[in-house]
Amino acid sequence: MRKQQRIKKNEDFQQVFKHGTSFANRQFVVYIYPKKNQTELRLGLSVSKKLGNAVKRNEIKRYVRQAIFELQSELKANVDYVIIARAGATDLNFHETKKSLQHILRIAKCLPKVRNEVK
Repeated sequence: MRKQQRIKKNEDFQQVFKHGTSFANRQFVVYIYPKKNQTELRLGLSVSKKLGNAVKRNEIKRYVRQAIFELQSELKANVDYVIIARAGATDLNFHETKKSLQHILRIAKCLPKVRNEVK
């Protein structure tokens, strides 16, 4: 994920919070704000100091960025996503983080539903 795809400014975060829609599970809250004149998705992350020291917070952010990078081809391109980590996110490894984000993005209808294949 390139740095141009990250939301950094407070005004951008506030715009997504004010005008976007939110979806939540036990580990994450996701705000979604579609933008018409945007060509690629942008991602903002928020991990509170209450969740742990800097090492743990950075680990959570790395896991979320990598999960979004892997799901990027399936996500809508003209959307701003802000992901807020909750206390449940501190105990997850990468695969659990990705699974949790897929779950919440499916609820938000940003990812296609999984079809059960018969083997």
